[in-house]
Amino acid sequence: MDDTRWMQIALKEAEKAYREKEVPVGAIIVLDDEIIGRGYNRVEALQDPTAHAEIIAISSAVNKMGNWRLSGATLYSTIEPCLMCAGAIILSRIKKVVFGARDKKFGAFGSILDITKYKWNHKIVVVPDILGNESATLMKKFFAEKRRKR
Repeated sequence: MDDTRWMQIALKEAEKAYREKEVPVGAIIVLDDEIIGRGYNRVEALQDPTAHAEIIAISSAVNKMGNWRLSGATLYSTIEPCLMCAGAIILSRIKKVVFGARDKKFGAFGSILDITKYKWNHKIVVVPDILGNESATLMKKFFAEKRRKR
């Protein structure tokens, strides 16, 4: 499966967040052509600022694998991961990060800062802008509806 097809699955996770009135971000983690973790934003439902899609997907993957090291795995996120999520990505040894839309406010893979420029215990491959328009459109729709309701 290619990055675009995996990202379509991450977008389905983001749509779950959208339906639950959460910021529509979705993420999946893939290892050896199998989804080992998935998640979508649950910040409001859980009243937890760390309940980002990427963190939930990482937790799901480590629970399934029985190991906190996700060496060789790829994380697909509809939005560029923030600094908190970038830290979890580094610590869990994820090999590759593929994301949709850039996050000009919080993005840690090139928009605000680029954590890949620092020396870590492993190199992270980053592939931006996969289904970026679709991801950005869902975010814009969410925030437009939120503004209208005010």
